[in-house]
Amino acid sequence: MDNKLFSTIKIRDLEFRNRIFMPPMCQYSANDGVLNEWHIAHYLARSIGGVGGIIVEASAVEPRGRITPNDLGIYNDVQEGEFAKLTKLVKYHGAKIGIQLAHAGRKASNDVPWRNEQTLDELHGGWSIIAPSPIPFDKDSLVPREMTQKDILDVLNAFESSAKMAVRAGFDFIEIHMAHGYLLHEFLSPLTNKRNDDFGGSFEKRIRFPLNVAGKIRSTMPKNMPLFVRISATDWIDGGWDVAQSIEFVKRLKEIGVDLIDVSSAGISPEAIIPADFGFQTKFSSMIRQNSNILTGAVGMIVDPYQAEHILCTEQSDIVLLGRELLRNPYWPLHSAKVLKQNIQWPLQYLRARLT
Repeated sequence: MDNKLFSTIKIRDLEFRNRIFMPPMCQYSANDGVLNEWHIAHYLARSIGGVGGIIVEASAVEPRGRITPNDLGIYNDVQEGEFAKLTKLVKYHGAKIGIQLAHAGRKASNDVPWRNEQTLDELHGGWSIIAPSPIPFDKDSLVPREMTQKDILDVLNAFESSAKMAVRAGFDFIEIHMAHGYLLHEFLSPLTNKRNDDFGGSFEKRIRFPLNVAGKIRSTMPKNMPLFVRISATDWIDGGWDVAQSIEFVKRLKEIGVDLIDVSSAGISPEAIIPADFGFQTKFSSMIRQNSNILTGAVGMIVDPYQAEHILCTEQSDIVLLGRELLRNPYWPLHSAKVLKQNIQWPLQYLRARLT
């Protein structure tokens, strides 16, 4: 009996072999924004393991947009050249590969998380940070400089330039990071956007810059190349960004030519109270899918093949994105196919281990 999880999905002209996706997960292992052997092994293992789509971790569109000094970037020729090697390897083993274009905004200039995410000032390898408004993430964070009109234009142009690099590097699709409290989410949320100009205040003004970024990137990409956007559907704080605003915003993104919404939540404030449990965010994916009439991806503690199949069969989303579970088990798709009694292609080199 065929199931949804291992059915193909076609978005624009791109067909994915199944609906299991690897979401962006920062590795904090780059040198000057350039990927290395770790990233190649990391992503290649998931392609060999059978995922349908891989989204490369948040890659900054300019140096000050990195979360840490060890983030990936896509703003120079060296970075583009190394990404071209990665895309070729990943696609050879059957997965489609995209990249998440990102800017950390006020959450930039931090140390890597296994050193307790300590903020880095300029004396300790950090840099000056920017945001819609001069509001720090928490009491221990750097105070960002409020972006000028020139800053806004510069960042817009940086997103466009990075999108062009992504196309040349051979990525199959692009995702724009508008979630988890980073720069574009900072423009969306009334908690972090206190501007009095054309890019702050009302809902229409707060969504303007993120929409401009999406429109600029869409116009840069080939028409047959899919564009995803990751959003935080809610800030989990009263008076913040919420599902109702997300639905209206996504309708505008669809008009621009965005094809799929990768639906996550939170990240704008450490004060958010999040009722995390298995599949705790899939309801947001379902609401946006139904009310905005767009393809969605569900994320958040999806760990079991029956759980993933249920999400798809009940039309809560069109794809599922497994983060931590794919870190634990790069071959989750191969094992899940056996559980769901699906006959899928294994790597020829691994056939001796295949269980019937």
